[in-house]
Amino acid sequence: MREVRKQRTVEIAGAGFAGLTLATALAQRGWKARVHERAGEVRAFGAGIWVFENGIQALSAIGAADEAFAGRRAASEFVNWDAQGRVLYHVKYADLDSPSGIRVFIITRQRLLMAIHHAAQRAGVEVVTGSKAIGADPSGALLLEGGGRVEADLVVGADGVHSRVRDSLGLLRSRKEHVDGAIRLLVPHLSDYADTWNDDILRSWWSGSRRVLYNPCEGNQVYLCLTSQTRDREGSATPLDKDSWIRSFPNLASLIGRIGDDVRYDAFVTTKLHRWSEGRVAIIGDAAHSMVPGLGQGCGISLINALSLANILDSEPSDIPAALTLWERKTRPTAEKTQYWSSIVWPKTRWPLSAVRLFYNVPLWDSWIMSGRNVAARSLPVGAEGLQRWYPLAMNRGVAHGA
Repeated sequence: MREVRKQRTVEIAGAGFAGLTLATALAQRGWKARVHERAGEVRAFGAGIWVFENGIQALSAIGAADEAFAGRRAASEFVNWDAQGRVLYHVKYADLDSPSGIRVFIITRQRLLMAIHHAAQRAGVEVVTGSKAIGADPSGALLLEGGGRVEADLVVGADGVHSRVRDSLGLLRSRKEHVDGAIRLLVPHLSDYADTWNDDILRSWWSGSRRVLYNPCEGNQVYLCLTSQTRDREGSATPLDKDSWIRSFPNLASLIGRIGDDVRYDAFVTTKLHRWSEGRVAIIGDAAHSMVPGLGQGCGISLINALSLANILDSEPSDIPAALTLWERKTRPTAEKTQYWSSIVWPKTRWPLSAVRLFYNVPLWDSWIMSGRNVAARSLPVGAEGLQRWYPLAMNRGVAHGA
């Protein structure tokens, strides 16, 4: 007589990209998954996000890619200029229907989160809003504000850079606050000087230690990222000091003028842990490996690590702590290599632009930088190496897409 395995349970703190992806993948593998979100609703802040090939494939594996990228064009290239209109560096990406190569989409964070959330709902994941995790017990319990305690076979801290779950276990090894940060937001698209280009080209302008990143996002929205050093009081001020930014970028006056008062400045942080788990508790996403956005891989690495954890737990069902150790051994090197490369290629806000141009355009050096960039973007989740390349269903290429 076949032995019926008891349904395993997981309690996850944080309904962000990593937490919902893991919950979805585990529920699809037969787990009972519950996610605790401290906010009153599942929602991302109003900005855009870059999703590279590794993230595309992870979303495909859980059945969220079609919704996330429906109707969107993949970016064709990324061009960076100085204040005089001279090209600092230039990167091209693969076409959407390319059989190989690295593709990238720019979509709103909310659209991405909702695509994952809807996949989670289809898989039967329970999401509890207004539920704040304050710690965890390594024996397998999530501790909630107000004295609540929920036990499970697996507990996960996916509660961001300031993770209470992680810190309750003493896992934080280092937290490096960088000299710069960004104001990230969405502005409406208008048909004037700054909005008449093809919407598949990503653009960036530099002026001194400031940078404006222009990302055609979706519909009538443009994703802007305004980067400045934390010591730049006018550049990091909120609400945005529009006059100061327009003086730095007069050609973008129309875009800057559309920015509202409800913005925030976030300093960039790189986080490293002693370990990614303790007993039956795992730490994932920014709680484990936040990084500067030099490669645009904070989301992608979080997605593939979440899916990798689900796959390893599915293949190693008998000993969860051992599975967590195996998961870290297989995925942490890529995450930390990505943190390293992100810090190398992140815009050199303290460098003169002549040095920045040289940094990105020395022939052999440029090839070395590009190979480092591609390490993360080409990485795949552990256990998903045979996953077919995702294409929009409308292309009807005669191959199986999705999960």
